[in-house]
Amino acid sequence: MDPVILARVQFAMTVMFHFLFPTLTIGLGLLIAVFETLRWRTGDPLWDRTALFWTRIFGLTFVMGVATGVVLEFEFGTNWARYAAFVGDLFGAPLAAEGLFAFFLESTFLGVLLFGRDRVSSRLRWLAAVLVALGSTLSAFWIIVADSWMQTPAGFEIAGGRAWLTDFWAAVFNPSTLQRFAHTVVATWVAGAFLVIGISAFYLLRRRSRDVALASIRVALALALAGIVLVFVTGDQSARQVAYTQAAKFAAMQGLYSTTAGAPLVLWSLPPAQDPSAAARAPEIVVTRLLSLLAFGNVTATVRGLSEFPAADWPPVALTFLAYHNMVILGTLMLLEVLVLAVLVWRGTLESHRGWLTAFLWSIPIPVVAIQLGWFTAEVGRQPWIVYGVLRTESGVSPNVTALDLGISLALFAAAYLVIAWLWLALVRREVLRGPGEA
Repeated sequence: MDPVILARVQFAMTVMFHFLFPTLTIGLGLLIAVFETLRWRTGDPLWDRTALFWTRIFGLTFVMGVATGVVLEFEFGTNWARYAAFVGDLFGAPLAAEGLFAFFLESTFLGVLLFGRDRVSSRLRWLAAVLVALGSTLSAFWIIVADSWMQTPAGFEIAGGRAWLTDFWAAVFNPSTLQRFAHTVVATWVAGAFLVIGISAFYLLRRRSRDVALASIRVALALALAGIVLVFVTGDQSARQVAYTQAAKFAAMQGLYSTTAGAPLVLWSLPPAQDPSAAARAPEIVVTRLLSLLAFGNVTATVRGLSEFPAADWPPVALTFLAYHNMVILGTLMLLEVLVLAVLVWRGTLESHRGWLTAFLWSIPIPVVAIQLGWFTAEVGRQPWIVYGVLRTESGVSPNVTALDLGISLALFAAAYLVIAWLWLALVRREVLRGPGEA
């Protein structure tokens, strides 16, 4: 099998598995900061029990994220050595900043919350929670800086076959950084909120820890509502940025082959074909001219189609299209669920609707899947470039790594990650069954 494909599959598996954990900890960290704020300001023991319980869940998830994240930086050297050599002057800075300014901030003050909560003042404990939330968000920022530079490279020049940093701030705030950072972070808020809502629904179904469950749901509901609204707002901004800076990816996301003035927005369609000769129009449901309006603010604006680009520069069209549209579908489903939850909480009838409580419990993975689909859209849609328009993916693979090497390491990683996933689920299940305790 092609070593390039195996290297891509291995990195995709490892990064997607790793990102399961930051997806939950960023949103959960913000909620813990809110719980600790309420505890500090009110002195109510309810918020103390609530904050402690969710901090234990956070700690387990954070540890798994650390263990799985370390692998990724080694992969750049083992499987993507030519890429690492090409971008080392640029790529190292945000990764170093993530470790120095974000990871140590988050891990240090998480230690205070977990092991020193009874040994420090109430105010310092609150400050530790705020700094944990800040550290997890800063960590996301620097990782997204590195990835966004691969999408919309800026602040560099090429000399001697390498990319050299010429403007640090232009590289950090490249054309896609802020939109992608905002969209990713608010999506993690929704993921953390759904985790809290789902586990709290479990307690209401079991008629356990009712006070902590209801308190947690009210706070998480507010974050989920705000997060989902902002997900759609920032998602629109991010898609507009893609339309301007990565036109081939945007065309694949929309399944648009021909350049069109007043382009329609596809609500539903069969997966589009990759072969240009087979790119016949599939059955679809569209809203006339809406794509031009959303992308460029004008119903008659021209949207470039895939036909304007060489077929060799097309991303995998069907995968990009399906990932993007299913992400939007899941976002809409989450909005409807949160609106139902808001009505039930407002009416005070949540506990009597056991069917909805069960639905909320089983909905915990939905925002996580939606976020993975979003990253799939971004990374698969960037192909065949590892640095968009600058370096092709096939040119970034290590020259001396064979298909056999990659196949063996892929199998070993898959086995190890199955064990890690089982371990995390078992530990979280134990904490959930243990519960926050009664007043």
